[in-house]
Amino acid sequence: MGWGGGAALAGAREGPRLFGPSSASFRKRERPLRPQAGRTNVSRPPLSPGGCLLSFRMRDTPPSSAPGRLLAGTLLILFLPGRGAAGVWGVAQNGPFGSAPSLSHVVSTQPFPLLPEGSSGPTTLVASAQARPVPPPRAGLAGGQQAPPLPDVVELTIDRIQADYRAGRYTAVDLTRAFLERIARYEDRYNAFVSLDPDALAVAQALDEEYRAQGPRGPLHGVPLVIKDNMDQAGRVTTVGFWGFSSATGGVDMIPADDATVVKRLKAAGAIILGKTNLPDFAGHGTRTNSSVAGVTLNPYRVDRAPGGSSGGTATAVNASFAVAGLGTETGGSIQNPAAAQALVGVKPTYGLVPLKGVFPMDASYVDVVGPLARTVRDAALILDVIAGPTTDDLATFAAVGKIPEGGYAQALGKDPLAGKRFGLVGEGWRDSFLPLAPETDSLYREAIRVLVGRGAQVVADPFAGSGFKEVYRRMPRVPTQSAHDRLVYFQGLGPSAAFHSLEEWEALTGRTFPGGGARRPPARPSATEEGDAFQAWRKEIRALFRQVLAQHGLDGLFFPQAGAPIPPRVEDPARPDYNPNNHPELPSNIVNHLGLPVVTVPLAYYADGTPFVVAFIGDLWTEAKLLSWAHELEQATRARVPPRLER
Repeated sequence: MGWGGGAALAGAREGPRLFGPSSASFRKRERPLRPQAGRTNVSRPPLSPGGCLLSFRMRDTPPSSAPGRLLAGTLLILFLPGRGAAGVWGVAQNGPFGSAPSLSHVVSTQPFPLLPEGSSGPTTLVASAQARPVPPPRAGLAGGQQAPPLPDVVELTIDRIQADYRAGRYTAVDLTRAFLERIARYEDRYNAFVSLDPDALAVAQALDEEYRAQGPRGPLHGVPLVIKDNMDQAGRVTTVGFWGFSSATGGVDMIPADDATVVKRLKAAGAIILGKTNLPDFAGHGTRTNSSVAGVTLNPYRVDRAPGGSSGGTATAVNASFAVAGLGTETGGSIQNPAAAQALVGVKPTYGLVPLKGVFPMDASYVDVVGPLARTVRDAALILDVIAGPTTDDLATFAAVGKIPEGGYAQALGKDPLAGKRFGLVGEGWRDSFLPLAPETDSLYREAIRVLVGRGAQVVADPFAGSGFKEVYRRMPRVPTQSAHDRLVYFQGLGPSAAFHSLEEWEALTGRTFPGGGARRPPARPSATEEGDAFQAWRKEIRALFRQVLAQHGLDGLFFPQAGAPIPPRVEDPARPDYNPNNHPELPSNIVNHLGLPVVTVPLAYYADGTPFVVAFIGDLWTEAKLLSWAHELEQATRARVPPRLER
């Protein structure tokens, strides 16, 4: 039993100062309903031990006529028999808040006294909140003994979690609480999230009950994960990092009726979705993750360095051990770049391997992919096993029929050793930008090649030199209608209850002009246009040339540094703080994206400044199993990844 409906509460007096375990400030926005001024609609919470998570938006009302600060956050309200609401823990966008109300404050129509720390006036709740029941606090053991501590989540892997569940060391509820506590402690500093899922603990409790009754639901049973906030969750706002898709930032909530297919698959495998992660507006930046919804995401290794984009929120959450792993998307480096900036395994799959239904598009017709970001190759492979494969939700995925290894990607690890394989090395036959390598990058790359050769592999320097590959790539044709088509298909799939189903409807609701020009063209299906035909012909030509080079040199794949130089600064020019060039020195992208090729990154070393050096295996279409196997062998040989030391 939870709280229902649209509470519209006004705080008329100052409440007691915050108490609770966290002083972090989250930028959390869950589905804010329309305000219902002057009334409350809160049903009575359970009187047995338990509680609920409450996501909210509030307006801090100043004494003058100036507009108040808009606050967003999450409350954890605990109930104890005979004591009512025993405590409120919460975090808000502009600072901590809290109170210790009696039960009458909660279930009556009297104001709920909440005041953000340091605010100048009473707080008015300007939009209603969602609430979900959560399990009660962990009880002490018999004889007054303390309950065992929550598990240590730092660098925790999927295999370790499943082994711990089998051994009864902790429950999914314990593990989820441990991750939420870590998020509460450090999120204010690193800003990985747009929203936390208020159902996470309730989902964990249901999974524990299911485990006791019939065993694990699937390979990700009870595994806390995160998803990028361009992937749909039913009933939750999908912001795509853009202020205009969130009422909390002055836009209109974009609320889908259904989960994205990849999210459905995660849930069906038993995963717990902790929250949705930050991304630059429309996933449109490959270096920094700065959004108009949630602000700036930081790199846990060095906060003055870029976190990578556009899946930087997922990368930071995974790198900081706010989750076991997560999903990102890529159109041009957006999985690889944050993986390189944060020493992660990133899988940019072959176009068509993973369904895109319910993912806000940049180029869904030809390029967009969804893939895992993880701290280990095996975790990435286990997640790819869950999200990959054909579905009628996205007919492009039927291209993968017969292309997925029998038994899956995780089972294939170790079956294709590096010994005897031949790899092409990066050179100026591949591209001009970010080459030659920066001196320190070149030194680390040479060491990486030494390790590769030490495993029995052979290498070929700059195999694309003299092939004309760069020249063919420069001739890539554009498809003007692609963006308008792909976005309209997405909007039309939001469901009948969505506030809008086209850019025109959004503009009518907001009175604003939608940013960008490409989406305003007629939304013709690209395959119905001559420009679309030209792109497909070009892609067939350059794929043939790519394969010709591999065959000419007897190559099994390519072995590149993911970046041609160290990770760039988060603020490129202190004299111009808003200057934000898209300058991650990526080497595989955007070439691999336009060809649809798979890439797997793996951390291999660290620069003198403490930021990571990450390599990338690149292969022909549908070679994910080989790339993962090679990356796994290199990972096990080097054990290079070192977790960051977080600061508050």
